[in-house]
Amino acid sequence: MGVKLEYFRMMLYLSFPVAMFWISNQAEYFEEYVIKRKREIFPRDEEARRKEMEDFKVRMRVRMEQQRLKRISAESNE
Repeated sequence: MGVKLEYFRMMLYLSFPVAMFWISNQAEYFEEYVIKRKREIFPRDEEARRKEMEDFKVRMRVRMEQQRLKRISAESNE
């Protein structure tokens, strides 16, 4: 009885990690999830979205430049 139990335990200890590795490497199980997640993180380029991003960059540049000019003028007035 003891030897059979040890064989069973050893088989379980070896087969579980191998089975998990095999399942996790099956692309068809995760393909839909990965594609959906990729599109969520990296949406397709849309003209309106690109324009909005460019406008945001311009606003941020102008804001940073104004802050620099205020800082420079405050330093020069001292």
